[in-house]
This record gives sequence, structure tokens and C-alpha cells, in this order.
Amino acid sequence: MGRPHGPRRWTAVPPQNGRRVVVTGATSGIGLQTARILAAFGAHVVLAVRNREKGEAVARDLPGDTEVRHLDVADLASVRTFAEQCDQIDVLVNNAGIMAVPFARTVDGFESQLGTNHLGHVALTNLLLPRITDRVVVVGSAAHRSGQVDLDDLNWERRAYRPYAAYAQSKLANLLFLAELQRRLTSHGSTLRATGAHPGYTSTALQGGTGSQAFTWLSDVGNRLVGMPAWQGALTTVYAATMDLPGNSYVGPHGPGEMLGWPTLVGRSRSASDPELARALWSRSEELTGSSFPL
Repeated sequence: MGRPHGPRRWTAVPPQNGRRVVVTGATSGIGLQTARILAAFGAHVVLAVRNREKGEAVARDLPGDTEVRHLDVADLASVRTFAEQCDQIDVLVNNAGIMAVPFARTVDGFESQLGTNHLGHVALTNLLLPRITDRVVVVGSAAHRSGQVDLDDLNWERRAYRPYAAYAQSKLANLLFLAELQRRLTSHGSTLRATGAHPGYTSTALQGGTGSQAFTWLSDVGNRLVGMPAWQGALTTVYAATMDLPGNSYVGPHGPGEMLGWPTLVGRSRSASDPELARALWSRSEELTGSSFPL
């Protein structure tokens, strides 16, 4: 990790020795850099990845103590198998995601972005919660601000599919899940906490899966000109995973528009703070995934 410079730089990661952390989607981008940083500071990091061969390849270049386990969050059977085989952990980082991809369905019949970015992580969190000792970290996006959750058509069965709108819905769902998870933990007297983070404008390959050559080209240009390096974008997730923050805290870059900068607490949209919508989405998500809050 390079030496950052800025008015609010943050690199003082607390020692993570003895802590076990699961990071989903840890073969590239924010997930890989989150795993790298946490492992460098002493954590035992489980790379929970769809492509095990790729996971093994990147793990060989990581510092510290890591292991690779197969997990496809777009497949509920894979989620259940992973959860059954998972030992006690301190932190679950729900990072895996896709962005503005062409219409597709998961093996369970969900719209792919909702299934990958939200529903798979709902099931994983519910299944692992009894074995988590510290916190769940939800990786969101500034795109949540343009999101609208349609409880009657979450899976785009009646609406004309719009890739970016589906992405924004899934990221709004992430923040509603964060808020409702913390509400439930608090109401049950649990000392566990849920925190969230978004990376701002970070140079990763996430934008390359849209199927649009024009969008990919523009994204590549933007990444080269202004995008933060992935390690810096990952610092907000690391901050949310390691610092002593209140439950339901949300971390993003400190700069204008939360696009660039160093980790700080940030706000969220009015919809993301709607408790009734959060409860309704939680109930619908549990119905779809066949999972339930275990406490």
C-alpha cells in the first residue's frame, strides 16, 4: 500500500492479529485490496470467491494469513454450502457485486444484480450471524441515491429493464439492509454491529461488465484520469471493518460529492433512511431467499 497524502488521510489500521475476516468477491478491485490490507495488518482473511482457481492465484501474492473458499453469492445453494462449512469469524465483508450488466437471471431466478449485490448477501448474513463475533460490513455505492426499490417488481418481471436503474436499486437495497440489520441487532440486545461503506470513484474493472463498448471506453478514460487506485478506494471498507464506529455508520471518501478522498462518515439518501421501506424489503428478501434473522 502506497503512502497517501491528503488533508484527512487515514492509514492507521488497528492491528488485526487474531481476527478472522470473510471478504466476498475478493479476487479483484475493492475486495482484493480490502483482503490485502487486512491480511497485511494481521487478520486471517478468507477469500470467498466464485472462481477458486483465480482466488488461489491472487492469494499467492497476498501478505499474511489467507485462505480461499468457493462462494457464488448469485447461487443460494452455494451460499448455504459456504455457510455450513464456515467457522466462527469476527467480520463479514459483503463486497461482491456486479454493475449495470445486461439483463440476466441467477440460477434461483433473481434479476442478476439484485441477486448478486443484495439477496445473496442477505442469505449469507442470516446464515452466518450466529458465528460472527464483531460486525457485518455492507459495501454500498453512491449510486444508491438514484435508486428506487419496487417491492412489487424487485426482479424486473414487469418493468422494462434498465441496467443502471437495476444497479441503483440493488445498492439502495444494500443500505436498507444495513439499517434494518442494525435495528434488529439492537432490538435483540446484541453487541454485534452493522456498518457500511462506499469506495467513491475508484479505478476497478467493475464498470467493464456492462456490455456497452462506449460505457466501458468512457469508464476506462475516467479511471485513468481521475479514479482513485483500488487500494485507496478500499480504505473506506477497511475503516468500516476495523474502527470503533456506531452501528449503521456509513463511510465514504471525504471529497466533494464523496467521489475522491479519505475515509469519513457520510450521509445517505432519504429513501435509504426509510424504516418502513427497510422493514418491508427485509421481509420480502427473506421470503425470496428462504433465510431469516436468527437471533
